[in-house]
Amino acid sequence: MQEKIADNKTSTVQSNGEATYGMNDVELVKYLNKKNTELRNEVAKVIVGHRDIIDQIIIAIFSRGHCLLIGVPGLAKTLLIKTLSDVLELKFNRIQFTPDLMPSDIIGTEIIEEDLSKGSKSFKFVKGPIFANMLLADEINRTPPKTQSALLEAMQEHKVTAAGNTYTLDEPFFVLSTQNPIEHEGTYPLPEAQLDRFMFNVWLEYPSKAEEMDIIKYTTSMYVPKLDIILKKDEIIALQDLVRRVPVSDNVINYTVNLVNKTRPGNDGAPKFIKDWISWGAGPRASQYLILGAKTNSILNGRYTPEIDDIRKVATPVLRHRLITNFNAEADGVKTTDIIDKLIAEV
Repeated sequence: MQEKIADNKTSTVQSNGEATYGMNDVELVKYLNKKNTELRNEVAKVIVGHRDIIDQIIIAIFSRGHCLLIGVPGLAKTLLIKTLSDVLELKFNRIQFTPDLMPSDIIGTEIIEEDLSKGSKSFKFVKGPIFANMLLADEINRTPPKTQSALLEAMQEHKVTAAGNTYTLDEPFFVLSTQNPIEHEGTYPLPEAQLDRFMFNVWLEYPSKAEEMDIIKYTTSMYVPKLDIILKKDEIIALQDLVRRVPVSDNVINYTVNLVNKTRPGNDGAPKFIKDWISWGAGPRASQYLILGAKTNSILNGRYTPEIDDIRKVATPVLRHRLITNFNAEADGVKTTDIIDKLIAEV
């Protein structure tokens, strides 16, 4: 496998502003592994804890995926994404979703521009906040489905359409949407088909006592961290392409497809607890994201091809929002994560 990934020698990566040509795939994997360590250390200057969350978001970025982040207010969701955008030198925008938000508030709108010298008028498109590399869609479930769909279309196509014209978004393009798990009044929950557009569903937990003490020390003092740029846009795109070239053995693909197939209660091979607790299982996009996440996790850790353990590492964030539990699961007090853990243990 190592020899196979080393065949390609046409990659171009920008390192500290200087072009490095002819770096083969094996060298790129080593380069990404080194940069991953630097990236995590740099983010840790600002963000206390959340190591698993940071790892999952980094995996999603290099997999060209998007994240749905669930957590109560005050857990540094916005700060985390802003910090990542700074160390990756990416344009960051944040949209606060509200019930009166319109699609044009996200995409942009056409305005009439008057040319006094010629005495003429014309339409000019003013780009909205979606024209960014990293977009934080804060509390996406607080806006109506019409506005939600405008964002989700851009996530899928990396393009937006306004007044009959199509505009391509700058690459890389990454969306992190947040939801508050406490307040449900005045919300518009995302339909299952739209939830499926997100690669990961990530849950933020409260910090530990020691972590919270560090947070208080840093945020109530004069401490201002100086962040260094670890990767740039051209590098990220080249490394995203590298993920697609990573070879995967048939036994890993077979394990992945088998795992996803067993989440579907209608399948003959589904375990009894799946038939008892699940109404609808995961679709093919789950298998795709499991493989992409495993590929990315392997090369981030300096390995040239993913193993079954890499699939297991990303299984929970990939499957959590794709399994629809039924009343029996609720009555038995069973959570989706419990079902995923049980399924992984069995498969």
